Amino acid sequence: MAEKIIIATDKAPAAIGTYSQAVKVGSTVYLSGQIPLDPVSMTLVGDDFEAQTVQVFENLKAVCEAAGGSFADIVKLNIFLTDLSNFAKVNEIMGRYFSQPYPARAAIGVKELPRGSQVEMDGVMEL
Repeated sequence: MAEKIIIATDKAPAAIGTYSQAVKVGSTVYLSGQIPLDPVSMTLVGDDFEAQTVQVFENLKAVCEAAGGSFADIVKLNIFLTDLSNFAKVNEIMGRYFSQPYPARAAIGVKELPRGSQVEMDGVMEL
């Protein structure tokens, strides 16, 4: 079995449960879900959907960089939304962070997310 390398950075929120920010196995990095927590205060960035989504992307970006990669290396992104009417907005914000070729993606409507956040994302990165 390939060695598991735990990825951790203080530029993203610390894990709030029994998980790691990311785990690297071989050249694949599995990114844990990120919610819109400020990495310093560990509190939600507010109730504004756009602000929350930007914070989630920034948190994911920090973990990608800590693993030696970037958004260009993400091959699969999962987006969880408590309100699917925000689908177009999340697409617009994602366009600020990603360029073609885009990763495979799922956008899933869920009843609720940790800490009352409106958006969470996780993904897989191939280095």
